[in-house]
Amino acid sequence: MSLEIRVKLNIKIRTGGKNMETNIKVKQIIQEEKIAALKDVLKIVVVGHVDHGKSTLIGRLLYDTNSLPEGAIDKVKRIAKETGKPFEYAYLLDAFEEEQKQGITIDTTQLQFRTAQREYVIIDAPGHKEFLKNMISGAANAEAALLMVDAKEGVQEQSKRHAYMLSLLGIKKVYVIINKMDLVDYRKEVYEKIKLEIGAFLRALNVHPLDYIPVSAFEGENIARHSEQMAWFNGPSIIEAIDLIKHEEGLNNKPLRFPIQDVYKFDDRRIIAGRIESGTLKVGDAITIYPEGKTTHVKAFAYWQEKDKKEVAYAGESVGIIVEDEFFNKRGEIITHQENAPVVTKKFRASLFWMGRGPLEVGKKYKLKLATEEAEVVVSEIVKLIDATNLDRQSEISKQITMNGVAEVIIEAKDNLTVDLFGDSQVTGRFVLVDGYDVAGGGIITAAEKAKAQELGIFKAGQLTGRTDLFDEFYYNVFDYGIEKVSKWMMPILL
Repeated sequence: MSLEIRVKLNIKIRTGGKNMETNIKVKQIIQEEKIAALKDVLKIVVVGHVDHGKSTLIGRLLYDTNSLPEGAIDKVKRIAKETGKPFEYAYLLDAFEEEQKQGITIDTTQLQFRTAQREYVIIDAPGHKEFLKNMISGAANAEAALLMVDAKEGVQEQSKRHAYMLSLLGIKKVYVIINKMDLVDYRKEVYEKIKLEIGAFLRALNVHPLDYIPVSAFEGENIARHSEQMAWFNGPSIIEAIDLIKHEEGLNNKPLRFPIQDVYKFDDRRIIAGRIESGTLKVGDAITIYPEGKTTHVKAFAYWQEKDKKEVAYAGESVGIIVEDEFFNKRGEIITHQENAPVVTKKFRASLFWMGRGPLEVGKKYKLKLATEEAEVVVSEIVKLIDATNLDRQSEISKQITMNGVAEVIIEAKDNLTVDLFGDSQVTGRFVLVDGYDVAGGGIITAAEKAKAQELGIFKAGQLTGRTDLFDEFYYNVFDYGIEKVSKWMMPILL
């Protein structure tokens, strides 16, 4: 609990009397303070080619902000001595013994530190090709990114691949950190050359960096203070730069997207639980539940104690709601307002990054995970392969996507899916593909695809046109002019 919260608590107790209502108000103020503090935590992922200095940078940030636990430096020095290596700030992050032996980061590591401005969670993501899956899982929760480029080695293939993945994940708040400037004598022309090259590539991805910052993580230049070695650079140090990043605003004003996490039964109440990803939800609101399009109204928000009772909930809050009508609801459905419908489709176009051990194969079944929804899908077509290092389209027709491949694909499901185009909603416009038990691919939805007539099975009789798939469970009664459901044993007779 912060000092500010303690002060407010003491004032309320002294001036508010002894009744229960006052105590509830005191607790509510404390809870609001805690929520406000949590909302001011910014998550940043650090990505880039292996050995370009990501872990060293983060270690230096922890050191320069006095965020290291007691004894951490001594532990790292001991490990360095045991392995016969010089002290490295990067070892502060390499929590696994195997990583310290190999000198590479295998899994994502999340650490907290604080500047005078706010709290941060900073994520160190792997750089080796075989660890890209871990990098994706780490970066997916970040709001901003630091893309590292070695001043001496320049822009590498892995640098561009990681930049492409940032664009797929929708991370737009990016600083390009040009590291190891000490190895090129802090020369401005080296900085300008790299800035020009990586800048052109990022613009093609519609990623526009907030700035390009030259640093030496090892020497501490331009990390927590301005570098005298690079007086020609007038921009911010890294700590000043990240303090300038603003949280995404306007989520409360976007269309409601409330993926159902689960449905619970308490007494005579059915509570629909989940996290509001965007928009605002109020008691009395008319809502639609997709993909079926069921409509009802919000009757109440579930609560345990009187102090938790609410009439409205906002983006980022996890809530339980009770609706007026008794429907069969399930995990994966999306609750929205009636006027802001998502896309309901069995088929969509996507930009996909493949990370599976085996190649992605056209026609093979995979599990799609999107928000809380899970569905069996196939990639029915690879529209084009893309070289992630230069964004060139590869002209050859392919039935496979190999590891680290990028492609535009068509994905199909057996049943309707509730999705959004990524530009409209990141949460319901971004997905992963699971092959067996492994997350093997990730991507963003770029367009909904309409089923072709020959895929549906169309028949014509005079002026009438019908879909043959209707006869799986229904038939058209020409006498009563209606659709009637029949049991499966009757179908051969009707057909």
